[in-house]
Amino acid sequence: MTLHTIDAGNFKLDGGAMFGVVPKSFWNKLNPADENNLCSWKMRCLLVEDGNQLILVDTGMGSKQDAKWQGYYYRHGDGDLVQSIRKAGFSEKEVTDVILTHLHFDHCGGAVQWNQDRTKFEMTFPNAKYWTHSQHYDWAIHPNPREKATFFKENIMPIKEAGQLFFINDEIVPPFNSIDILVADGHTEKMLMPKIHYKNQEIVFAADTIPSMAHIPVPYVMSYDVRPLQTMEEKNELLTQAVANDWLLYFDHDPQIDCGFVSSTEKGFQIAEKGALIDFII
Repeated sequence: MTLHTIDAGNFKLDGGAMFGVVPKSFWNKLNPADENNLCSWKMRCLLVEDGNQLILVDTGMGSKQDAKWQGYYYRHGDGDLVQSIRKAGFSEKEVTDVILTHLHFDHCGGAVQWNQDRTKFEMTFPNAKYWTHSQHYDWAIHPNPREKATFFKENIMPIKEAGQLFFINDEIVPPFNSIDILVADGHTEKMLMPKIHYKNQEIVFAADTIPSMAHIPVPYVMSYDVRPLQTMEEKNELLTQAVANDWLLYFDHDPQIDCGFVSSTEKGFQIAEKGALIDFII
């Protein structure tokens, strides 16, 4: 098995929204905001080469939306989903599976792209099966008012129409040799968190339960979460398991750090060791 960090670029979101009820005087020390109270965040995906499977976890926001929409999120950085995959030594056609942790635009937008003439949508990964949870799919196509602005039909329906959408449900064994699936409901309904078995190490793609190293403290919960109290419970459980089992947590939105180990202290959970993914898997 080989693992590759995939950089799908950076964007900006309101710092207060990203940290919920936590005062700015606290979180601003962790991820300083600009003059508009916006913080920079990474769209960090993960590519897993395991035997005859090449599995991509999440796809960033893509580039289908027009420049005005892109401007709302201040896209920046050199990261690009497809170019990053090619830099890792693979082509889009070689990807066999795409695990979409959830269908918010910054996690699934890159799954679908315009064709060359910009006349219709096509799959970015034409030979891949795209996986999400069936209940989350239903949640996304019948969105509640709180999440409606983050579920885009053009990110979701073309996958279904192409016959490339498949579901990972509680009663279905995931079709991967070395990946188990954890499920969380706090951020959104039935979000997937892949747990990768790499040699003697477990690596958990924490998705938006713990989007960055700055979100390690249990009360640091995003205002975007539909069930913030449940997120706290799920985060506490995930961190407890991570400490007990020495899991490496992979952060999808941390602007600098790929992943890290956590420890439990008198002051709560804290990052114990951090770095690039390559620092931990050699």
